[in-house]
Amino acid sequence: MSTTALLDRPTAPTRHLRAVTGPVPTIADPAPAAPSTPAARQLPPGTEPRGFALYVGLDEAKAAAAGVDLGVLVDALRRTVANLAPSAETYATVALSPVGAGGRDVDVVRLALHEPAAVARTKREEEEAEKDAVRGVVVDISRKRVLIDGESAAFTFKEFELLQYLVLREGSTIERAELVSSLWSASSEEEAPGERTIDVHVRRLRAKLGRYEDIVRTVRGVGYRFDRHADVVIRYGHGTPSPDRF
Repeated sequence: MSTTALLDRPTAPTRHLRAVTGPVPTIADPAPAAPSTPAARQLPPGTEPRGFALYVGLDEAKAAAAGVDLGVLVDALRRTVANLAPSAETYATVALSPVGAGGRDVDVVRLALHEPAAVARTKREEEEAEKDAVRGVVVDISRKRVLIDGESAAFTFKEFELLQYLVLREGSTIERAELVSSLWSASSEEEAPGERTIDVHVRRLRAKLGRYEDIVRTVRGVGYRFDRHADVVIRYGHGTPSPDRF
């Protein structure tokens, strides 16, 4: 799975959490190991080990290519732990990220589960980006804001959603009908615009982008798209990916 984003929880997480329907791999009892003396470890004063975390970066496509389901894999790992240490307690979760967020799968997982080193690194990167973002556009998915030349832009919620939708589908042309159906649900209190009325929303969005308005491109007769741009930084932040439990 990818992060990368910052951004919104998928509307149908059950795709990631489907029931295990395939056969669970048989885990053979491990061969007895020769007794060994644990290596000395330097631990912070007043602390003791209570378990460990194994971060696995693997999206559904890669799992399927290997002939395994994520649920099957989790169950197999649990069985292995149960064989090695019957008294161990286990807890498993799958990290979700926005489609097309990018980044290494394992980094997405570490960030989604708030692994301290990953969170600290992301915070440093964000602070550095703040300093470097004197010019250009920063689309901050996690905080739902847009910075233009270092200043916060007065985007409405719907304008940000529109920009975010295009940014998260970088390189893809999005038809007007898809924008309407995705951003104005049937349960929304706001009346859904017509396919041509969406052009008005895009014009307002571009007006607020100022001299960077060309980052939202018009594909004549089809819709709109966002392509990677040298003046644009997309920040997903540590709050973007969301974990779900198995």
